[in-house]
Amino acid sequence: MSDQGKMDCGRRRLIVATSAVGGVGVLAAAVPFVSSMLPSERAKAAGAPVEADISKLESGQIMTVEWRGKPVWIINRTPEMLASLKLVEGDLADPPSEKSIQPEYCKNETRSLAGKKPEILVVVGICTHLGCSPSSKFKPGAEEGMTADWKGGFLCPCHGSTFDLAGRVFKNKPAPTNLDIPPYRYLSDTRILIGEDTQGA
Repeated sequence: MSDQGKMDCGRRRLIVATSAVGGVGVLAAAVPFVSSMLPSERAKAAGAPVEADISKLESGQIMTVEWRGKPVWIINRTPEMLASLKLVEGDLADPPSEKSIQPEYCKNETRSLAGKKPEILVVVGICTHLGCSPSSKFKPGAEEGMTADWKGGFLCPCHGSTFDLAGRVFKNKPAPTNLDIPPYRYLSDTRILIGEDTQGA
């Protein structure tokens, strides 16, 4: 190979090596920049909105996401589950949720976003008594260790508070109010943003 050919070959290697190092540098600089655009753990703990994909949540199922360090349950209620809500109203401490925490748009029988997917319940999974996490007891009757007239809902294992399938507390239980409903809104039919509503709360 001539001296000129060796010089050209050396230049090409230098250009390739420089480009590779430059590319790695750009990538290394971009990763923290892109990461900085995502909510930090501190922001999430402080209440940054959390997105939930409910596209695979089948009828009768529950999923859990974390918001503000709390479990938030998303339940896709069956028609039978929704029908049970009227059957237990007389046994509830606060059926219209007047004394409980939820956005105004969830003050209805299903405690779901008014006019949008009444079968979907979004509720904070923490008992309003002393902060234990209730267990789901969705099956009606005594099959899951409940009474024979049980219509389905939640049982707090710590002190025995029971809640219906809208998170409403039954009478004469330690929990003073219904389970809390966080602010939320739909981004699409299958995506929910928890921690922010249509008013930006």
